[in-house]
Amino acid sequence: MLRVGLTGGIGSGKSSVARRLVERGAVLVDADVIAREVVAPGSDGLAEIVAAFGREVLDAEGGLDRPVLAGIVFGDAAARERLNGIVHPRVRRRSAELTAAAPADAVVVQDVPLLVEGGMGPSFPLVVVVHADAEERVRRLVGQRGMPEADARARIAAQADDERRRAAADVWLDNGGTPGDLTAAVDTLWDDRLVPFEANLRAGRTVPPGAPHLVDPDPAWPAAAARLAARVATAAGEKGRGVAHVGSTAVPGLPAKDVIDLQLGVASLADADAVRDALAGAGFPFRADVDADRPKPAGPAWPKRYHGGADPGRRVHLHVREVGSPGWRYALLFRDWLRAVPAERAAYLAAKRAAVAAADGEMSRYVAVKEPWFDGAWSRAEEWAVTSGWGPSLD
Repeated sequence: MLRVGLTGGIGSGKSSVARRLVERGAVLVDADVIAREVVAPGSDGLAEIVAAFGREVLDAEGGLDRPVLAGIVFGDAAARERLNGIVHPRVRRRSAELTAAAPADAVVVQDVPLLVEGGMGPSFPLVVVVHADAEERVRRLVGQRGMPEADARARIAAQADDERRRAAADVWLDNGGTPGDLTAAVDTLWDDRLVPFEANLRAGRTVPPGAPHLVDPDPAWPAAAARLAARVATAAGEKGRGVAHVGSTAVPGLPAKDVIDLQLGVASLADADAVRDALAGAGFPFRADVDADRPKPAGPAWPKRYHGGADPGRRVHLHVREVGSPGWRYALLFRDWLRAVPAERAAYLAAKRAAVAAADGEMSRYVAVKEPWFDGAWSRAEEWAVTSGWGPSLD
């Protein structure tokens, strides 16, 4: 099963995306529908709202008068928080029930309007954000829903801005074109990403590494790493001891393979094994055939656990190591050393380019050709650590 968080600002076209995903075979869990269900007449949710805000929030038939309630909470942060404390836990419980009832091979799309505002992104293996420019959204709200323009602008201003939504988005669906354009984008997403992602998760399969190929530095790498790190930290829970972006994509200005390397710290490898299933469910299946680092330099192996990404749209290597162990320390040192010393960064890039040329498309050969450079770099990195006063940091 793959759980997808779907969100977007009011008037963005999120409901159109949800409908198309259902047409393609997704199971929809709609937070707005559930929010109405949990405060329906006769529900304990409605009773608690009446106790909190008074009987004036009821209409003539005894149901919730939403415009009256909105007028009470819209400009009052404390009242809004009180309402959310009544409704949101019930929505989460009901959403979990519906998700658990879905078939084992389902793509479950959870339509959550306030996913970003509620900080819920890290709890989903994939987040899809539907976008439309603010002026287009105002036009739709006024023209299609009959909303006064001032109200439309106020609703938009009260929600997360585009910067926060982009930070949460694994997939950014631009709905500024025609309905046909949006349908085509959703179909591509379904066929090329969601269906294979779900199949990989169900099989416990990671995305193959592909042929070694360097790309120019991508300014989106840090944001992608932060988003993935939050997902890993959420899955690891109290057994996690911090997640760091490591490897070449963590070094600004360095061409690299388009792979995000993350390091999850744990107190022990027993803790790493205890969070194995949770990490797999978050999109990072365990790879039993990769259970130790090659020593750098020659010597005993450095134990770890390795999880790869199952999302075909984003390759990820997740290294789980004991905090303070040689492998954990070296991953942070190597990253920080390359960040700080331009000459070593250039030398490493030259070594990588030579390895790509010699590898003939074979990843194992690419790694083997690079290895002698690492052996020589070890002592230089350690010397820099001493002279600079370096200490391990996740940032």
